[in-house]
Amino acid sequence: MECFLYFCRMYKIGEIAISKLPDHQARFVELARHYELSAILDSNSHAAGDTPIPYRKYDLIAGYSTGKKDTLQILQLHELEQLGPSNQDWYLGYLSYDLKNQIEDLKSANPDRIQWPPLLFFKPEILFLLFNETLYIHAENADISADGLIKTLLSIEIPALQTRLPELKASITRKTYLEKVRGLQTHLHRGDIYEVNYCMEFSGEGSLDPYSAHRQITAQTPAPFSAFFRYRDLFLLSASPERFLQKDKDLLISQPIKGTAPRNTDPSEDLKNRDFLQTSLKERAENIMITDLVRNDLARIAVKNSVQVEELCGIYAFPHVFQMISTIKARIEKKNMLEIIRATFPMGSMTGAPKIRAMELIEEYEEMKRGLYSGAVGYIGPEMDFDLNVVIRSLQYNAEHQYISYIAGSAITAMADPESEYQECLLKAYAIKQSLSDADNA
Repeated sequence: MECFLYFCRMYKIGEIAISKLPDHQARFVELARHYELSAILDSNSHAAGDTPIPYRKYDLIAGYSTGKKDTLQILQLHELEQLGPSNQDWYLGYLSYDLKNQIEDLKSANPDRIQWPPLLFFKPEILFLLFNETLYIHAENADISADGLIKTLLSIEIPALQTRLPELKASITRKTYLEKVRGLQTHLHRGDIYEVNYCMEFSGEGSLDPYSAHRQITAQTPAPFSAFFRYRDLFLLSASPERFLQKDKDLLISQPIKGTAPRNTDPSEDLKNRDFLQTSLKERAENIMITDLVRNDLARIAVKNSVQVEELCGIYAFPHVFQMISTIKARIEKKNMLEIIRATFPMGSMTGAPKIRAMELIEEYEEMKRGLYSGAVGYIGPEMDFDLNVVIRSLQYNAEHQYISYIAGSAITAMADPESEYQECLLKAYAIKQSLSDADNA
């Protein structure tokens, strides 16, 4: 495997102005129907809200593989160590939440009905990179025709948006949810933890066209860390607003989200909701707590005194919600990706503090494996630069078993009101349902 990791590289075979490829986002998604391994990472031109998320290097990355070259897949945590600074390849993939069990002395015994492998990165056979209004086309074989790929994209028929989401039911009742939150708060009052991200699942069974569904979700919720991922019969459709971690040369950037408020069609009410989030002592306390956790994680691998909070509790607007986001930066030297992931994953915004005890309680109180939810999807590029999102606001779909899962959660603190936390989960679940319903009626 090492020969592929160190010596294979992608060839740039052509480029085209994106204006010459109408409906390019839909075409990239539809192209995934023909490849068993597909990943589309879309910033939606930073148009997620009225305040763009900074530091995006690419507007869109799309990669595809037939899946027949198993030697080009990274499926084990230790294989990340082989990707050193001299790496010139591109890899697209994910870290599932349950990778935690290989990083820490943890376990997972809850039901898993999606069944993602814990880790998967693949080297695409063809790769598209969009930035500055130009689409750059790469391939593992220099003999592949860029003109042929462009013709293929232009010939794709784009079906009308007609997908309807089967009914998704909460995995637990309101009563059970409130009891579990109160149970977690006993640990908070005892000082076992200071914060924990507790989640509930909304699931259903039925046929879903994941390609059309992702197009609908993206159209209605153009998130800056949107992701479509296909691994055979497993699909992730993500409208994530959150970055887990970006590496740009020797710079690491993390942007945890903690704090949510609904949008309102009435401008005055919308502004009230924004101001409420900005001034909420509870929401700010949650965000600051996770910011401190991220600072501590980064300090484990950062150059001394290089960890800095660039923005604390910034408010960002998205189509359905306001989010409170902080930005933390750090410098690193001579650290491989395995070291970075071991120090920082899973992300603090989706676990809690202290992280290990929070993850133990998550396993005890939740009733499902999270799968890709609260994992990370993204790319690894040349010189080991990478950008990984936080998998939230996402549908997971097992096409073989026709099982659909949507997981929503919130930060539980000692001050949290269980009913309010329950309503926050319902709000997040409603947003994904509304995204499909709105597109259905467009």
